[in-house]
Amino acid sequence: MLNMVFLTNSWLTSFNQPGLCITMAMLLHYFLLAAFTWMCLESVHFYLALVKVFNVYVPKYILKCCIAGWGIPAIVITLVLIINKDFYGNGSLSESHPYINFCWIQDNTVFYISVVAYFFLIFLMNTAMFITVLLQIHSVKTRTQKTSRFWKW
Repeated sequence: MLNMVFLTNSWLTSFNQPGLCITMAMLLHYFLLAAFTWMCLESVHFYLALVKVFNVYVPKYILKCCIAGWGIPAIVITLVLIINKDFYGNGSLSESHPYINFCWIQDNTVFYISVVAYFFLIFLMNTAMFITVLLQIHSVKTRTQKTSRFWKW
């Protein structure tokens, strides 16, 4: 959906309908945040599968992942819309924005908080999960090598 909204964004902007532009910018923002959120959920799943291998049962795991994956971005979008729906719009209406005929976030502060900071937090989470998984794999490998040396004597 992110690709579809991105590809149709500039075409739909050409109709010069403010409501349509706000909707397209909101959808683009939502699906971008959803993609980031699902990436984070994949790293949590990776952690559960490779580090917490045994005794990991989360009731209604898929439902909880879906609520987080689709719900957290919806909360962010709702907050932005509640604060000011005019944060979304057409870049060509403002001289300070270099992109033309593209509906997106118009306020730099909102962009940095709701996209860049969001991505940065997910990037940190993914990095932490990746390092934890690597350390776990390394410790298993080290234990296996010590055990195999013990049995060779």
